[in-house]
Amino acid sequence: MWDRVRYSYWFVPALLAFLAAGLAFLTLQLDRQLDPATLIATGIIFNGGPGEASTLLSAIIGSMVTVSGTTFSIVIVALVLASSQYGPRLLRNFMRDFGNQMVLGIFIATFIYCLLVLRDVRSDTASPFVPHLSVTVGVALALVSVGVLIFFIHHAARSIQAPYVIRTISQDLNQSIERLYPQKLGQDPPMHKVDRVNEDIPVDFEAQAAPVYSPGSGYIQIIDTRALLNLAIKEDFLVRLMFRPGAYVMKGQEVAMVWPPQKLDHKLREKFSRCFVLGNFRTQEQDIEFDLNQLVEMAIRALSPAINDPFTAMMCSDRLGEGLSRLAARDFASDFRYDNSGHLRVITESANFSHLVKASFNQLRQYGKESVSVTVRLLEVVLLVLRHTRNEEQREVLQREAEMIYRGSCAAITEPNDLAAIRARYDRVLKALDAARNVS
Repeated sequence: MWDRVRYSYWFVPALLAFLAAGLAFLTLQLDRQLDPATLIATGIIFNGGPGEASTLLSAIIGSMVTVSGTTFSIVIVALVLASSQYGPRLLRNFMRDFGNQMVLGIFIATFIYCLLVLRDVRSDTASPFVPHLSVTVGVALALVSVGVLIFFIHHAARSIQAPYVIRTISQDLNQSIERLYPQKLGQDPPMHKVDRVNEDIPVDFEAQAAPVYSPGSGYIQIIDTRALLNLAIKEDFLVRLMFRPGAYVMKGQEVAMVWPPQKLDHKLREKFSRCFVLGNFRTQEQDIEFDLNQLVEMAIRALSPAINDPFTAMMCSDRLGEGLSRLAARDFASDFRYDNSGHLRVITESANFSHLVKASFNQLRQYGKESVSVTVRLLEVVLLVLRHTRNEEQREVLQREAEMIYRGSCAAITEPNDLAAIRARYDRVLKALDAARNVS
């Protein structure tokens, strides 16, 4: 629910509109209780009559309606441009922009406030009423709105620039890494079982385990792993997840297997269904690959013949290298999760370092093999990540990627000097591999 609210354009404006209504009620009550002469004597409070107050508030109301419409138009144009330039999946990043939400909210709040204050302005001779304090606050809100409009113009122009978008996605990626790795779900396998975890899986698991079916169709956005582990401990069973967050499942498709099968009754199936959150799109909450794919999509679109912007592709490659370097230094949790008593409870389906490297490089390598600058940058990124690796498995993954990048460029590029530059970067990768292996 919070994710849906955060990516909406209605929540913040609606919240500020309610606050504006409360502020109007408060200031009008103060105007009724305080002496108008005392307020006017301060020198900063509105001192006009009912006609002037009505005219001033009406002008603010009209201008707020116009500015709000213009702001919405600019936002729509920015969204259309972002969709065509960077990809439709990046629209959610613009939708969650708190600056845009606040701008729209302040304009609407000013409109609501002045409209409610205008309702109480009375010019009849029997009992005229001018809310001097309320009108003053309305003018102050109008001045704030002017400053917000200036900010919005600057923010809108900056938010559609490629470096800004790339930096935002990279920050999301870094936050996801900090949040998800290492992922805590029960205990890692005990040291004496690290190489023998398969022995804890019942021999008849594949044949006898009972399937748990997806309650609906969509992308797995969140798996409540803590609730799943607690459920496995409480009911004393072993569960294996068939998919990881980000995968698409259909209604009725197997998403988990439970052993022993007699444990899985109708009540337990309902509890299982509450551990999975499905949606119409992927999110970054538990899906680290989602952020990587956004950078890859931007890079691929930049390399398309219609855009032909290798510099954006290289910036995306740099950010991918930064993210993979952070991942290389992190501990990836085991797929086998134990409880405190040393019993195997959950077998997860997680993205390992090899999978994330392939997700980062494969498409970019395929689409960028004809670009010398992009190929050179990819090899430099591999070299950067290589310096942060900690084991031979990670080095083998990066070596395989470097070899594919080099072979692809040799097949697509014919200029000898360009190939020599690429070969020089490839040789640096090989030397760094040899140096790392000698040290270890």
